[in-house]
Amino acid sequence: MIQENFIRLFEDSFRNNWELPAYSNYGEDLTMTYAEVAAQIAKLHILFEQCHVAPDDKIALVGRNNANWAIAYLATVTYGAIIVPILQDFNANDIHHITNHSESKLLFAGDAIWENLEEEKLTTAKAIFSLTNFSCITLLNQESEGTEAESELLECKEQRLDHSSIHFDTINELFNKKYSYGFVRDSVRYIDRPNTEIVSINYTSGTTGFSKGVMTTGNALAGNITFGFRTKLIAPQYRIISFLPLAHAYGCAFEFLTSTCAGCHIHFIGKTPSPKILLKAFAEIRPNVIFCVPLIIEKIYKKQIQPLLAKPSMRWVLSIPFLDQPVLSQIRKKLIDAFGGEFSEIVVGGAPLNAEVEDFFNKIKFPFTVGYGMTECAPLISYSHAKDFAPKSSGRLLDIMEAKIMHSDPVTGVGEVCVRGENVMSGYYKNPEATAQIIDNEGWLHTGDLGTIDEDDNIYIRGRSKTMILSASGQNIYPEEIEAKLNNMSYVMESLVIENNGKLTALVCPDYEAVDAEGVDHNQLENLMEENRKLLNSIVAGYEGVSKIQLYPHEFEKTPKKSIKRYLYSSTN
Repeated sequence: MIQENFIRLFEDSFRNNWELPAYSNYGEDLTMTYAEVAAQIAKLHILFEQCHVAPDDKIALVGRNNANWAIAYLATVTYGAIIVPILQDFNANDIHHITNHSESKLLFAGDAIWENLEEEKLTTAKAIFSLTNFSCITLLNQESEGTEAESELLECKEQRLDHSSIHFDTINELFNKKYSYGFVRDSVRYIDRPNTEIVSINYTSGTTGFSKGVMTTGNALAGNITFGFRTKLIAPQYRIISFLPLAHAYGCAFEFLTSTCAGCHIHFIGKTPSPKILLKAFAEIRPNVIFCVPLIIEKIYKKQIQPLLAKPSMRWVLSIPFLDQPVLSQIRKKLIDAFGGEFSEIVVGGAPLNAEVEDFFNKIKFPFTVGYGMTECAPLISYSHAKDFAPKSSGRLLDIMEAKIMHSDPVTGVGEVCVRGENVMSGYYKNPEATAQIIDNEGWLHTGDLGTIDEDDNIYIRGRSKTMILSASGQNIYPEEIEAKLNNMSYVMESLVIENNGKLTALVCPDYEAVDAEGVDHNQLENLMEENRKLLNSIVAGYEGVSKIQLYPHEFEKTPKKSIKRYLYSSTN
């Protein structure tokens, strides 16, 4: 059990960092101190009391990254309720389903999201609140009978929600009355809740009817937070840019929770984090550490670095020993400056980093590292600081976790990565069958990822067990590795390698922006892709050769976490 209590970590941070800046909404004239955030949390606690929220009641939360999203999350967990963060990219049906499946009593929603929801499909929520200003949008299900126990409670007048009693003017009056001598540091006193209790339920899929709610304890989240402290991954008063989805475990744990507990100044980016928007924010805010997904890094590399390296004069210089180092140093400086110039490292997570990009970053000694985790581990499993990072690995196993490889191949040693320890979830909400499938009787969580572990506890991921293809001659083929090579080739935006009638076919969505910028005739794309196919087959193993590249007219459909929904493309038919 983690010694530090999850709730106390926030209580201590608000008291210790009272006058320091806490949250800013990037692009807006809003910055809140820790004192102001704590006061807003206290007001929401009063709101919850007026809504008759009890400990362990669920509160759903969906919206873009902003200060009010963070405040609603913290108000919920420090009150003793269970937060249900929902990715804002989920469609309306999925939001209805998750809110109902989790039995959420309240829903906080961004105004744009609420416009697409249907009141009659929200069967458990009693009230909906706006994330713009915490105003009550509507009251729901006030006549619902529910269970026998709930029916008895609803017969009592005080169990019905009165719109006037939860109006924010009333909440402010109650707040001023409760803290008549002023809201001060010592006013911050939160519920006593052991780390063993569930504090959040994160849904790993938006597919209606098949959602799995990961039940995360305070212990698992405290394990991630205190690891961030212990390794100095995040330090007090760091400037943090929060652009990963807050409802996703990776962004939530480090851009938000750990950073808040450390006393950092967090800048929330609510817009879609395109490279253009992010590079502007990096230059203005100059973050001290950056948490990123490969997609962002790879786009910046492909658009800014690759064209530079492709110039004949540059290729010539880089091919000559001693002449290449000054040029590489200049590229390194340009890249570091592009990310703000003051960061200790970029932590890449959520998916494997493209091998070509990683090789180049290593060559120029760029300060980056790759971590590994999953929602079921809240999320971190392995991480190493950039100066200790083993190339091509996913970092070193956390000191509060165990790992082993099961069913390994006798030749390659590759097998399923299994983990257990402080960060592992309690199970899937209302789904014991799925829980039993992923956590065995000895407490090992079967990740579904294939890889190896070296003698220094560095984890190397090869691919997903569900996507691995067995060749006709018995070799294991990891399509992600082939795709990584193909994605670096001319006019390829993204690709997907699938098996079709015993052969490998690559579906390719062309980079039409590059095609048009260079004046390439679209009718020539098939010929250009055939050249890419030949080049690809010359650099992969014989059994990994692609027999055909098939053009795909638009981007592949993705999950809100920006992973391709591979199951939709299992056949070219």
